[in-house]
Amino acid sequence: RYSSMKDYLSELDKETKKALETFYGFSEGKSKVRRSVDEWNSTGSDFFKQIPLLKFEDFSKTVTDLRSGQKRKIEGSVFHKDSSIVNAGDSNDIIGFQLCDANNSSECALYTFSSGVNAIQEWYKLHYMNIMAQIPLETKEKLSYSADDLLLTCFFDGLSCDKRHFTRFHHPLHGNCYTFNSGENGTILSTSTGGSEYGLQVVLYIDEADYNPFLVTSTGAKIIVHDQNEYPFIEDIGTEIETAAATSIGMHFTRSRKLSKPYSDCTETGADIPVENLYNKSYSLQICLHSCFQKAMVDSCGCAQYAQPLPAGAEYCNYKKNPNWMYCYYRLHEKFVKEQLGCQQICKDACSFKEWALTTSIAQWPSTVSEDWMLRVLSWDKGQKINKKLNKTDLANLMVFYKDLNERFISENPANTLVILLSNFGGQLGLWMSCSVVCVIEIVEVFFIDSLSIVMRRQWQKAKKWWNDRKRDRLGKPPQAGDLERQGHDNPVCIDEDLPTFNTALRLPLPQDNPLPRTPPPNYSTLRLETAFTEQLPDTLEVGQH
Repeated sequence: RYSSMKDYLSELDKETKKALETFYGFSEGKSKVRRSVDEWNSTGSDFFKQIPLLKFEDFSKTVTDLRSGQKRKIEGSVFHKDSSIVNAGDSNDIIGFQLCDANNSSECALYTFSSGVNAIQEWYKLHYMNIMAQIPLETKEKLSYSADDLLLTCFFDGLSCDKRHFTRFHHPLHGNCYTFNSGENGTILSTSTGGSEYGLQVVLYIDEADYNPFLVTSTGAKIIVHDQNEYPFIEDIGTEIETAAATSIGMHFTRSRKLSKPYSDCTETGADIPVENLYNKSYSLQICLHSCFQKAMVDSCGCAQYAQPLPAGAEYCNYKKNPNWMYCYYRLHEKFVKEQLGCQQICKDACSFKEWALTTSIAQWPSTVSEDWMLRVLSWDKGQKINKKLNKTDLANLMVFYKDLNERFISENPANTLVILLSNFGGQLGLWMSCSVVCVIEIVEVFFIDSLSIVMRRQWQKAKKWWNDRKRDRLGKPPQAGDLERQGHDNPVCIDEDLPTFNTALRLPLPQDNPLPRTPPPNYSTLRLETAFTEQLPDTLEVGQH
């Protein structure tokens, strides 16, 4: 709320108006009179001493100082903030400011802008952050809009809602922001029907007249759709809605999941990233990048940048305690943009993330025929909380809803796994070589396992023979023929339990001379054969019978 912050920003606003008057002859009164040098010097303000505003001539280092009106040569590297390619024909519009190292005045950087609007806003923003960093958080929350001030009407899923369904968090630049259905109280609202009638419908009180004229130049509100565990980066991906209009935002929900190593270089929870999460929310690439830059800011500049969360044991930068922080911040941010700080190399994408595809439509609101009575009723509803008559440019109608309740899930699956690889390998062997996995296993068994077994057995036989020869030499006995046959047969450990092969069968001992008992052959004289036929057949008659 700009009216509540005026006491803190009065000097800065006064100097900003003086800069506009000096540059462009701008004045709040009817007459546009250029301020004299004596009037500049009589103010005694430190804003232009800390960051002097300069006017550049033909992209040279000849500048005109706003405070003194004198031209002078300055040293330092020139950085054009609007574009890396500029037109020399627009040189008369080039203005900027100079930042120098407080410890070494010869180390300076010149930041130029092709538009005076951008230069004034950037200059104002630096001083604004310097002032806000010195104000306690509780004070800033009280000086910003409350949920009662912001909400005129609220409906969700066809039922009325109020400030109890909104959770406050303080944004460094935008002030108090409110999250609907954050789930911090343990309850998450849901809807079972898609369509605008069953989504969130709110009428917001914008109060355009209470905007900071130098910090923001647009009117409306910024919204962002996010999960309860995600941090809302409003300045990065926020959607702007305008006043005096009804904005309808339809959503399609998509859940995505990527494969981690070795398929992609993403992280599941961010636990493997050597960067502290300063936002206390689920990991995302943006959280990692902002946290990494803030850590580098504390390490290099000795203080934290105001627009990001405060690390433990650090303080926000302000010009009184850290006179060098602006120069340090700009040089560090330049390295960050050029990916020389190392944050882009350290931070990884999250493997799982959620997305909401938004479809926005805008209509005039309120209509001409309903404007009069609607503004009267809304003014009456607010009563004494609004001390002026409502105007349609102070209001914004917002509807956020699911276009349908279908959830789209996108996941990555490996094209080839180990099982698929072995299956394809076996299929190719069977197709081109008529070979199966069983054949391959048998070949491996023959060439490796059986070969190893044969080699080990040969080595064992040699070792056993060497040991027997050594034992016999110690006893002094000459070798006997029977010993060679009984080598190892008396030791039950050395008995080979495997089936004999052809070679081992030849080395088996010969049978003894004593004949083994045998069953005698049958005595054919004892056999009695009976004729099965009563008459002898002719062909069985003995030759010679008559």
